[in-house]
Amino acid sequence: MNYQLIKQVIDLIEKFDTMVDSKSHTKDLTGFKSWIYDNERKTDHLYNELDWEGKENGRIPESEISTLIVHLNRYAKTYSKSAIHDSAFSTQEDFIYLINLKAFGSMTKTELIKKNIQEKPVGMQIINRLIGQGWIQQSDSSADKRSKIISITAKGIEALEEIMGKIKQASQIVTGNLSDAEKTQLIKILQKLDRFHQAIYAKNIEPDQLIHVAYNDFLLKNN
Repeated sequence: MNYQLIKQVIDLIEKFDTMVDSKSHTKDLTGFKSWIYDNERKTDHLYNELDWEGKENGRIPESEISTLIVHLNRYAKTYSKSAIHDSAFSTQEDFIYLINLKAFGSMTKTELIKKNIQEKPVGMQIINRLIGQGWIQQSDSSADKRSKIISITAKGIEALEEIMGKIKQASQIVTGNLSDAEKTQLIKILQKLDRFHQAIYAKNIEPDQLIHVAYNDFLLKNN
């Protein structure tokens, strides 16, 4: 028995029951089938309405999404570089590490690095650079003597506050001309996508196995 299919059907019924107005579709099997049909037509219409480079040659939507995410990340980095221009900050990651420490409080080096989705060697370089600036400090962990607890200093908070205005402006530029409703919708979609990838990232899968495990154990089982 295909339990995954059963789960998907149940999820679909739950969505139908909670989101669909009885005025548009009757709350029975006929209404449920009609709702599915209407959704499929709407999806097909949107797909045909949208266009992207290479679509006519078979370029899949997933490829376009990946490209756009990469582009947006690069745009965001250029605005971040402008925000920290002529400041004591070296990279975008410097102030992101400080923002996380200020927002979430003290944590271990490993926790801080993982929160920023970075490899340990790169994360350690950033942490050492911030320690050198006097913006963060480290102390022994009471729970694990092998770990160091990192916290932001008063000097770090001051440095962060000096450029926070420009950082906020950079963030606003990244979201561009989206309406408030579009921003809310985008947050919902990106949070769903982030939760999917976080589950994979938390497994610390070796590079030679990552694609295989992510595709078979996570992607296929969630579709």
